[in-house]
Amino acid sequence: MDKKIANLYDAGKVDDAIHLLIKKINNHPKNIENYLQLSTYLIEQNSADQALELLEKARGLVDQPEALTYNIAVCYYMQGDFAKSLALLNSIPDDEETMYQKSLIFMKLGQYQKALAYALTLKNQDERTLELIGDIWLSLGDLKSANQTYSKILKDQRNAKVNFLLGLTLFDTNPDKAEKYFKVSKKQNPKYFAQAQKQYNAVAKLIRGKNGRNWFYWTN
Repeated sequence: MDKKIANLYDAGKVDDAIHLLIKKINNHPKNIENYLQLSTYLIEQNSADQALELLEKARGLVDQPEALTYNIAVCYYMQGDFAKSLALLNSIPDDEETMYQKSLIFMKLGQYQKALAYALTLKNQDERTLELIGDIWLSLGDLKSANQTYSKILKDQRNAKVNFLLGLTLFDTNPDKAEKYFKVSKKQNPKYFAQAQKQYNAVAKLIRGKNGRNWFYWTN
């Protein structure tokens, strides 16, 4: 990885970083690291189609095309082709990244137990992994385990989604505390909050306690 270009990208100069990598690829078309770095940036910018086109081109040029497999699998995942993505991941050795990606795929496919099995085997239980495990527990209907998992994420690392779901998991047992999480989520990202409120409204009705409190009454 080119560290100078990485620093540019991390500083928010995305277009400059991408332009420099394209230039490097044109000058050194057999250097696989440039393809991997550029495709990673394109994936992070939600340009999976462009990343896949780049990687497919690279396969015919680099000496070890198998090293591109993981990034190609991620592109297929982002395009919604979970079967292709999983097939590619199964063709390479398991490591932290491949197991995380497999867990994501099985969750998308509704195979929550398989998703949980892969997620729980990950050694690096960072906020990304904890969020995924919490999502899986929530999908399984285990609100207590979901809450315990989301709560392990440090407060300053919790995004609007995590705070919203923490509130959701507590809505029945501790509505006052739940509303505090909702307020934080709304403050962090009003657009996400509005979408999530609509999406989970039906779920909230199902888990609402006997107190009969109205869902998000304080937002009206």
